[in-house]
Amino acid sequence: MTIDLTVQDPILASRIDAYLAGALSSEFSRVEIKNCLVAGKISLNGHAAKPRDAVKVGDHITGELVSEKTAHAQGEDIPVSVLYEDDSLLVVDKPSGLVVHPGAGNRTGTLVNALLGRKTPLSSMGDGHRPGIVHRLDKETSGLLLVAKTNPAHRHLQAQFASRSLTKMYVALVRGRIDYEEGHVEVPIGRDPKIRRKMDVVRGEKGREALTHYRTLKRFRHATLVELKLVTGRTHQIRVHMRYLGHPVMGDVLYGGLPDAKEPRLALHAAKIEFLHPKTGKIMKFESPVPIEMKQMIEKAEKDR
Repeated sequence: MTIDLTVQDPILASRIDAYLAGALSSEFSRVEIKNCLVAGKISLNGHAAKPRDAVKVGDHITGELVSEKTAHAQGEDIPVSVLYEDDSLLVVDKPSGLVVHPGAGNRTGTLVNALLGRKTPLSSMGDGHRPGIVHRLDKETSGLLLVAKTNPAHRHLQAQFASRSLTKMYVALVRGRIDYEEGHVEVPIGRDPKIRRKMDVVRGEKGREALTHYRTLKRFRHATLVELKLVTGRTHQIRVHMRYLGHPVMGDVLYGGLPDAKEPRLALHAAKIEFLHPKTGKIMKFESPVPIEMKQMIEKAEKDR
């Protein structure tokens, strides 16, 4: 993006990196702006600018800004179910099996690639592989996911996650019969010291606070359908907590699934989300029905007498 700006707002006049971060917050992150300054792509009054250079009213800034998201993740023609979209955000209904963003082992074929493929503008916060991604769902988990289109929306939604004012509800089919109508699991979670791709209950300094509320929806002979509310948002939190409770999520080979089980998918679905719209302040509520494959797993559990 070519920029040609004259500093007019004395309140924003300060260091050039801070000024540009404020003036272009809806399009570029501060990290991206700093990287372009360090690379010599931006001039202040005709001279190459450094991040710490002071700016004042009347100064002239020109140059090229490059978003990391366009330098890394590329658009692909992948179907994506968008339940809601405006100029600030999208609500996506992610299928099981779709990775959210590019990373090690999944450079293409992700939700981010799909969104870029449909020419969706995405926030540039985070690194270049995760434009727009405010929170994540595991590859095997289906359901509702928020995506930010601008940096202000991204920051606002992240703040709601941090303050725990945003509500996410999941539905899961777990092994065994849960005796209680409702309850909670509150044990810390950290990285498994032996298997890096796994998380585990970890006591002490390396464990992070984690709290999951659950409510029994329906009991079957060998399984229970539960609704879960995340208070914290640790990696694999529901899967680790349900295993700790003695009722691992069905279809979860990584966290206590049966090795000989031939279940079609992980029986975990992000079914509801409620948040404040970052621009209007309006309460937004969305629901996603249980997908057909998981519904069939529930029906099978109901018939297993």
